[in-house]
Amino acid sequence: MPLTRREMLMRSANGFGALALATLMAEDRATDPMKVRPAHFPAKARSVIFLFMDGGPSHVDTFDYKPALEKHRGEKLPIPMAPNAPGSPAKLMPSPWKFRQYGESGAWVSDLFPHVATCVDDLAIIRSLHGEHSEHTAGNYFMHSGSSLQGRPSVGSWVTYGLGSPCRDLPGFIVIDTGMIPPGGMDLFGSGFLPASYQGMLFRKGEHPVADLHPRDSANVQQAKLKLLEKLDREALARYGADSAMEAAIVNYELAFRMQTAVPELFDFTKESEATRKLYGLEEKDTEEFGRACLAARRMVERGVRFIELLSPRRQGVDRWDQHGRIEDGHGQNCKATDQPIAALIKDLKTRGLLDHTLLIWGGEFGRTPMAQDGGNRGPGRDHHPYGFTMWMAGGGIKGGQVYGSTDEFGYYAIENKVHVHDLHATILHLLGLDHKKLTFHYSGREMRLTDVHGNVVTDLLTMS
Repeated sequence: MPLTRREMLMRSANGFGALALATLMAEDRATDPMKVRPAHFPAKARSVIFLFMDGGPSHVDTFDYKPALEKHRGEKLPIPMAPNAPGSPAKLMPSPWKFRQYGESGAWVSDLFPHVATCVDDLAIIRSLHGEHSEHTAGNYFMHSGSSLQGRPSVGSWVTYGLGSPCRDLPGFIVIDTGMIPPGGMDLFGSGFLPASYQGMLFRKGEHPVADLHPRDSANVQQAKLKLLEKLDREALARYGADSAMEAAIVNYELAFRMQTAVPELFDFTKESEATRKLYGLEEKDTEEFGRACLAARRMVERGVRFIELLSPRRQGVDRWDQHGRIEDGHGQNCKATDQPIAALIKDLKTRGLLDHTLLIWGGEFGRTPMAQDGGNRGPGRDHHPYGFTMWMAGGGIKGGQVYGSTDEFGYYAIENKVHVHDLHATILHLLGLDHKKLTFHYSGREMRLTDVHGNVVTDLLTMS
């Protein structure tokens, strides 16, 4: 029987309400992109700090101890290599560093990370990460956006799109550059098809981290100009009606004005105690640069910034973590620059009661082969390796003191409790209270999401409470 008008309205009321709600939410994002929005469910983390080790740290030299490499030193890998794997079937090379067990968890960590090793009971070391790309640019895009294609939104953009940011004086997604933008460029932190307000803002190293931030006029003159500009914009809105682009421009001008005060204060470490400065290594040549970045990240978390990414420091004569040759020197320098500041960040957040609500992630776009790569007169190195590598997470709802997953005895393939990059992204969003299947944006005729049509939350990594 055909529906009556009353029955049709009763049955479709929720649909009409959803349409109205979608319209209101779209308008809300346009007029105030960073307005805090409710999560899908209660969140365990409020902020994220992504310690991105550009170039690919070697898992078998850092957190994935493989005694078999010493036993089979100089032999060829006795298992089939992955199809299209980079490099030739070179000979197995043990780690030049010793591994020791630390903490109540007894996790194995190499001598490259003596400071981070003291924090292992706060870490969930994931030894079974795997991806799909062994080339830097594609691997970087994939780790940041879940796609190897250029122009997709970065994970930080998805997070701020979904939740907004409680910080009104700083951007919701900040990238701290300590020397070199990774292959792939600024699109790694771009908003893609999401509104431009959600792209990451680069804070460069040096005295002026944000370009053109310091005003040429006095504060009174600048404030008068800003008020005049806002008055003209408001009159245009009243005359021509609502315009989301103009509303967003007003918000952006206001944020830029507030940043002129907030950014210099953010990087003024003179009020930090001597103990804190020493903890981060600010007085030491090797650790000063990354120490400042880690300390700035802690201060950003205190101010409510939603997503912060720290890039690896640039070392003289070292190509990031990408050691195809001279791995002892390259990895040695990188760890000397980052180990103490990272451990300081973990301990400082914990002391201040911030670690429980701040999710830390450490890792690169892939790992490195357990076989040696001929570095010529530079000495041996290791090639790119996406088939099994290590990352770790801490804080923000992560159950620390565990080693999750494993690679085979040589460190070549992830074989137990495998974690794909899509699973990593799904887990990050989950800890922030976001369902990766529901966080979508309509683009190109379909509902797009960070994890595409893949990804599962790795529940074993999470605390029960």
